[in-house]
Amino acid sequence: MVLPEDLCSRLSVLAARESRTVSNMAKVLIQQGVEIFEQGKSLEPRSPDLSNTEVFRSSLEAQKTKRLRGAPRRLRFFRPSGN
Repeated sequence: MVLPEDLCSRLSVLAARESRTVSNMAKVLIQQGVEIFEQGKSLEPRSPDLSNTEVFRSSLEAQKTKRLRGAPRRLRFFRPSGN
């Protein structure tokens, strides 16, 4: 099978992001697509999901702020004496 150049470059970017080979990334994505298809779910394009960074940021922003009790403590780091 020959992939269109645009699809091949997008697959290469995804593979690099996931630290996989291009062929392994293709295998994983095909497996996921087959599972979705077998479950009867639609393969229609969806609206773009939020990236992990955006989800993490929004969850942090949704948290309530807490007040610290007392003054902040200073940490002391002990270095082992080297002879």
